[in-house]
Amino acid sequence: MTAKLNPVTVAPSLMKEWHSTSLSISSSLDPGLGELVKIRASQINGCAVCTNMHAVFARENGETEQRIYLLPAWREAPCYTDRERAALGWTEALTRLSEGHVHESAYEALKAEFTEEEQVNLTLIINVINGWNRIAVGFGMFT
Repeated sequence: MTAKLNPVTVAPSLMKEWHSTSLSISSSLDPGLGELVKIRASQINGCAVCTNMHAVFARENGETEQRIYLLPAWREAPCYTDRERAALGWTEALTRLSEGHVHESAYEALKAEFTEEEQVNLTLIINVINGWNRIAVGFGMFT
């Protein structure tokens, strides 16, 4: 795919702020969990650049190949903790918000595993990765 434009070149100030905000939000939770969430949202959104990049970052944070490969089947795979399952369920519910109202059951699992502040932090991380996915897919930015 050929890039349509480079948003960093076209809107450098806003993209710099977006990147800075993204880093700040991403540092609000455990990096390992954050990378799993980013990979899963990117898989759902069909964002190859983000899926690839966050798989690399996950490995750098000690994530195993098995757990990265099993993310699309996390419900059936026994290698995820209840906390990770709650985060992945919340990620899918928010990323697929337009597909229905499954977020209520996902939120119940989230509340059982995360403090209120962590719930907000995780929700912001999910919003950020969905934003990056839309920028990358929208502008054909696989590099």
